[in-house]
Formats: sequence, structure tokens, C-alpha cells
Amino acid sequence: MHARELSKGRAALFLLLLLLLAAPALPRQAERAATQRFPNVVILTIDTLRADHVSAYGYRRPTTPNIDRLLAGGVRFTEARTVEPLTNPALASMLTSLYPHEHGATRNGLKMRPGLPSVARALTRRGYESAAFVSNWPLKDRISGLAEHFGRYDEVFTRKRWLGLFKDEATAADLTDAALAWLAEARQGRRPFLLWVHYVEPHAPYRLHEELVRPLGLPQRGERSRLDRYDTEIAFADSHLGRLLAAFDRDPELKANTLFVFAADHGESLGEHGYWGHGRNLYEPTLRIPLGMAWAGKIRPGTTVDAPALNLDVAPTILGLAGLPIPSSFEGFDWTPVLQNGAPPPRDRVLWFEAHKGAVLSSQEAANARRKGLLEVGVMVNGRKQILRLAEGGLSLFDLAQDPRETRGLAADAQLSRRLQEWMGTVQKELIASDRLAPAEVGSEDVAQLRALGYLQ
Repeated sequence: MHARELSKGRAALFLLLLLLLAAPALPRQAERAATQRFPNVVILTIDTLRADHVSAYGYRRPTTPNIDRLLAGGVRFTEARTVEPLTNPALASMLTSLYPHEHGATRNGLKMRPGLPSVARALTRRGYESAAFVSNWPLKDRISGLAEHFGRYDEVFTRKRWLGLFKDEATAADLTDAALAWLAEARQGRRPFLLWVHYVEPHAPYRLHEELVRPLGLPQRGERSRLDRYDTEIAFADSHLGRLLAAFDRDPELKANTLFVFAADHGESLGEHGYWGHGRNLYEPTLRIPLGMAWAGKIRPGTTVDAPALNLDVAPTILGLAGLPIPSSFEGFDWTPVLQNGAPPPRDRVLWFEAHKGAVLSSQEAANARRKGLLEVGVMVNGRKQILRLAEGGLSLFDLAQDPRETRGLAADAQLSRRLQEWMGTVQKELIASDRLAPAEVGSEDVAQLRALGYLQ
């Protein structure tokens, strides 16, 4: 009797030891199972890219065959806009789903508020490995504050891209090489990943890529126009973005479990309204952006959404498609029900915009740069857009369906709408509060690079 009880005790002790030894593995297995069901996320953004110069949007030149193929495999938004036509503010808004006056990075050279929720942070909390590869000077962490949102934040500044004067950026070739090297490592792990790659082309000053003159059907001889050079920059970025997409094509399983997002940070004015560049006004050439998403088996190929969309929508839609909670602070719209369940899109949505001075060129100026930097505010609903120019008090009202080029205001004595007046007050109030943030570390090298990029006050 005693021997049998002793034997039972030893058996129970042995079983307990087995359970204790197995216990550390159980959470790891559960974590692995939980993370593996989420998709990889790849966000590809191109600087200064007008939607109407993307061939998928009907452009006459074949500038973007790789982007076209990506968009054809999912959804393309035809009425997408940025909330501000400036690099750092626009991309910070894309990641945080907040307006520039809310996240604080209203101008290049001003940091975001620290600790904000973002799509990158939300994915990291779910076990994602995350990395960003950027090559535009305003995105450097010390003057943008973006790095805290990613596990790895690579600033790829390897060549003297701008006329041989500054070693301030990388070409699309360098950026893709860096992203591919990281991707090869990430594919070896069991965790899902978030990869963001931001290409600087076709930002001014536009370089001519001679090898792309013939494929684009440009004249073989003679001086090339700025528009011609701009288009070769687009095609150059597209070709190297295509190399990154090809890595997924070679691994069907990887591609099938990856959600792709493509967007521009803002557009570019190519002489419209007497202006070349971006950031100074809220006309359509700088607000309109290409935007699309693709995920095999989850988003129907060839889908087109003609309802108004914003870059604020990127973050909540990524989380919505992945089946993850969306932070309550996010201002954007989650398109998941529209894309996956056929829900009707919101067509009477109110869109808000703001434009600020280009860059902060000294740490001293940063002390009140947000409050003093506001140039314009705008609102759009049902195709009608009203813009208020603060300094001159100029007010414009356009019906974009009848006047897409915004050359004919609806009324010379248009009255400031209550909606826009309240928006202006909200923005200004938050800008005053945001100026209490610690100033960015803007050094002499930063000033030189920002000036070279055309980001003057």
C-alpha cells in the first residue's frame, strides 16, 4: 500500500516537472500563433507625386508600370488628398491619423509630439517587427521625431543627388537596396513585419534620367522641359520600387500574406496658378495624391473608389483590414467595410486642409514657428472647396466638378462659411499650445539641405 502511494507520488511529481518545463514554451507558442495570423504590411510612398502623372490614373506617358500593376491588384482611390501638402506634416499625419496641428509637425523642421499613437506603434504591440527607410532630409529623426515609432529607422543618405552639391539624399536605387537587405532578414523570422519605404524622387530640382527618355516617348534631342525631367524622375522611382515588389513576386506565400499600401505624401504644382512646388497653397495640384491598397484574397483586384479619401485614412484602414483595434485618437476613416463587405462609401464627407510655411530654419525660430507659420485653411464637402488665405484675407470658393482647375471662383464676394471659420479657430488654438513643445535640433547643415530642397520660409 505504501509502495503504491509512493509510486503515485513520484508519477505526479514527474508530471508536474514536465508541465513546468513546458510552461515557458506555451506563451511563446501562443504568441507565435497570434502574430502569424496578422498580415505583413508594406507601405510604399513617393515624394511629390501628382496623381495625374501616374499612368494608372490616365496619364499619357507610361511613367509607372510597376505602381500600375500594384494598384490593379487591389483598390485605387481616385479622389484621395493629403491634409497638408508638405512632406513631414503629411507623412506624420499618414502614420498617426492626426491633422498637422494635432501632431505638432506642421512644418519641415518641427518635431511631432512624442508618444503619440500610430499605426506603427499599434502593430509593434501585436508583435510586429518594424522598419522604415527614408531618404528625404525633412524626415531625419532629429528634426521630425519619427524614429520612435519604428523598431529600426534607417536614414539613407548616401549620394550627392542634388546637382552634386550636397550629400543629402539617396537615389531610389540605394533605398531599394537597403530595404531589400532588411527584408531578407525579416523573412527569416516568424514575426509579421511592417516595412515603410519613402522614395524622394521626383522632388525638385528634377533630374533628367537619360535612360528613361526613350521608354517615356520623350524627344531624343533638344532641351528637356521641367515637366519632362519630372516624369523621368517618376519612372526612375517606379523602376526601383518594382525591384522591391519583385522580391514578393518570387515568394508567393509571402506575397499572399502581405498588405501593400501605396501613396504620395503630396502632389506638385507644375506652373498652375503661377507656382512651381508645393506647400504654399491648397490648390488641387498639391493636394491630390495617388492612393491604393492591395492584399491578395482580401481586397478584390481592380476595385476603384471614387469617394473622397484622405491620407489620414491609411492608418485606421491598415488596422481595420488586419482585424486590429483602432486607437480612439485616429481621425481618419476606416475603409475596411467598403473594401471587404461592399458597404457604401461616404460621399458627403467633410474634408479639412491646412497649409503652413515651408521650413523652420533655426532653433530660435522654432519657438513660435507653428503659430506664425499658418498660411491657409480649407474645407471641402460635396465637391465644393473653400480656401482662406490668412495673411491677405483672401477667400476662394470652387466647384471642382465644374471647375477642376480652380480658375473660376464661384463668387467674388463669397462669405466665409461658419464651418471654415470654426476650423481656423481650432487650428490656431492648437498651434499656440503646440509651440510649447521642445524645439527641434535644426543645425547649419539642416538649414543648407532644407534650402537646397526649396523649403524656404
